[in-house]
Amino acid sequence: MSAEQFVHLHLHTDYSLLDGACQIPALVERAEGLGMRALAVTDHGNLFAALPFHRAATARGLKPIIGCEAYISQKGRFCRDESDRYNHLVLLCASPQGYRNLIQLVSAGYLEGFYYKPRIDKDLLARHAEGLIALSACLRGEVAEALLAENMDEGRRVAYQLQDIFGKGNFFLEMQDQGLEQEKRINPRLVELSQQTGIPLVATNDSHYLCEDDAPAHDTLLCIQTGRTRGDSKRMRFANNQFFVKSAEDTPRGTVIQT
Repeated sequence: MSAEQFVHLHLHTDYSLLDGACQIPALVERAEGLGMRALAVTDHGNLFAALPFHRAATARGLKPIIGCEAYISQKGRFCRDESDRYNHLVLLCASPQGYRNLIQLVSAGYLEGFYYKPRIDKDLLARHAEGLIALSACLRGEVAEALLAENMDEGRRVAYQLQDIFGKGNFFLEMQDQGLEQEKRINPRLVELSQQTGIPLVATNDSHYLCEDDAPAHDTLLCIQTGRTRGDSKRMRFANNQFFVKSAEDTPRGTVIQT
């Protein structure tokens, strides 16, 4: 697969506050240097990067794809209960209407659903799905959690529900392989689920920093976010140094897989 065919669709800039470490000018420069023609930004719960990213990308001839990794409340965005959990869902704009809808969703996450995180829910998604493409996200996605629990029936139910919301051809099962044991467990199940449902697969890399050598700096950023020190063995940390903006060669699975 050539660099021109590969597109990063799950990527966090430094606007994923204290979690992403990709600064936009350097990010766009790296993508151009890798020979890529398009690039998506999907920050956690916000669109803060949309304008500077669009300007920087178009200035270098890159197609900018505006997106967001949304927080989806399980009990509804108006719930203010500690027991409520949220899942991740990647949303990508496929049209101007999709961008307008994503603005509505992100705004509602802060104005209506904010409780520790800017949360939305499936009822809101159903009303603002036009022009959006959704990916089932990382291990915190609802489909992935069901498959990790070895509940294929629940994973299939959620996948069909999300396909109903966004429309056939606008929802993809997302696979990642950053070398995590949990990913190795569920990726064969994602392939099986895709074969059962006809929902296509897309492979991504959960990019949080530019280069492999940036992993220690990103680790320090996580310490600042959580108020811990790097020597704390019980703190939150990424399992390895594979969460960077990879080239097409570094990401052999980084393409849509037709099933």
